[in-house]
Amino acid sequence: MQIGIIGLGRMGGNIARRLMKAGHECVVYDASPKPGAALAKEGAAAVGSLEEMVKALKAPRAVWSMLPSGKITEDTVAKLGELLEAGDTIIDGGNSYYKDDIRRAKAAKEKGLDYIDCGTSGGVWGLERGYCMMVGGPDAAVERLDPIFKTLAPGVGDIPRTQGRKGPHSKAEQGYIHAGPTGAGHFVKMVHNGIEYGLMQAYAEGFDIMRNKNSDQLPEDERFELNMADISEVWRRGSVVSSWLLDLSADALAKDQTLADFSGYVDDSGEGRWTIQAAIEEAVPADVLTSALYTRFRSRQEHTFAEKMLSAMRFGFGGHIEGALEGTPTTKKADDNHG
Repeated sequence: MQIGIIGLGRMGGNIARRLMKAGHECVVYDASPKPGAALAKEGAAAVGSLEEMVKALKAPRAVWSMLPSGKITEDTVAKLGELLEAGDTIIDGGNSYYKDDIRRAKAAKEKGLDYIDCGTSGGVWGLERGYCMMVGGPDAAVERLDPIFKTLAPGVGDIPRTQGRKGPHSKAEQGYIHAGPTGAGHFVKMVHNGIEYGLMQAYAEGFDIMRNKNSDQLPEDERFELNMADISEVWRRGSVVSSWLLDLSADALAKDQTLADFSGYVDDSGEGRWTIQAAIEEAVPADVLTSALYTRFRSRQEHTFAEKMLSAMRFGFGGHIEGALEGTPTTKKADDNHG
């Protein structure tokens, strides 16, 4: 299947690579010519503008935008709306706010275009592991592009089947879902990232408590010098708190138990804030997620070991560099789809 991909950062470029490995034809564009040139050597058709991309694609066209939420995505979707023809499809695979998707979809529909929002999780590991995707949009358009989503998804793999599921493996079991109408995909991904904040904060605080068990403020016989690397490693094996985030923590601690390379400055991608906003709108208590978001704000003023743990996990799954100005194209590639 042919598809255009705009934004060739850490995830956008690897999305193109995963698709090409499965035989799909990718027409790629980035404001910087270097990533496009690199992908051209791997079989992609690199173009120098959105106009060239539209000309290179056959109708009905599908264009996947992997850009940061905000002005750059707004401008790109608006430009595509001018260039594409009725029956074509725009896919926003970045971390847009779901209400923006609903608004853009209405404008696209007036021109006969389909608009799909795709919450994409997988970070820098997506090329190898695949991408977990939460898709929102019109049924017919999503179904037409199912070969793309199926290729990008992790597949069933070796994960044990959930009790009660029978028959052929569903799309959810393969690692992607059609969550609902336009906006539903990014809404589910938004909450996913909010939960991510809470999980990360729980690990970070737990390790901080253990690290400080040798404090001179405690009675001498209650002080323990605990091995953080070994604790994270043993928890990976059979523990009820095992997870990919714990795996990433173990990797970081195995390199350096003090996490000296991390200052503890923790950015947020914006989706945690949107999740809390949704909780307020729905009058749903979200104590843990709200607290985790506020801790990130505090981390920019003072840094504890817990915050170094958060930085280490963010770097592990998304390659996030401390102190980057999230959402600005000069410091952050548009496809950083994690909190």
